[in-house]
Amino acid sequence: MKLGYLIIDMQEIHVRDHVDKQTLDRACEYINYVADMLREKDQLVIHIQDIEGMKEAAKERYNIMPEIQVADNDLKVTKEYSNAFWQTGLEQLLKDHGVELLIIAGFSAEHCVQFTYNGASERGFRPVLLQNGILSAHSDVITAAYRDRNLISYPVIHYLISQ
Repeated sequence: MKLGYLIIDMQEIHVRDHVDKQTLDRACEYINYVADMLREKDQLVIHIQDIEGMKEAAKERYNIMPEIQVADNDLKVTKEYSNAFWQTGLEQLLKDHGVELLIIAGFSAEHCVQFTYNGASERGFRPVLLQNGILSAHSDVITAAYRDRNLISYPVIHYLISQ
């Protein structure tokens, strides 16, 4: 089974001042661990970067946070809307790579993560949220996301790619 892994909006400008350090560090650990597992098995890792409203003077704040490991063969998609599928080449990219199951991690659970999850479902992909890999400025949003969306844990991902 071909897996795709979307790491959404893990950028200084979006995350740094909205999530406490301990929560951020824990989520980054999970996000990086799963990315490494998937890279080892030649699965697709894609970093989604929100560039809406980006000004040249603040361009560096739109970079991916240093806590998130980006490998040379990882792909990047920029977006200007909450749904990473809207007016981007993401759908075609996933189809070109034969992705069946789409693992979603990143920031913000109540906005870009949820809208991208819904966009994936609407386009026929099977989306799942990475347990402990999504962030929000509001902890109750994480609880609701876990209640209302399909989840996957890293041991299950390991099992799927080991088959």
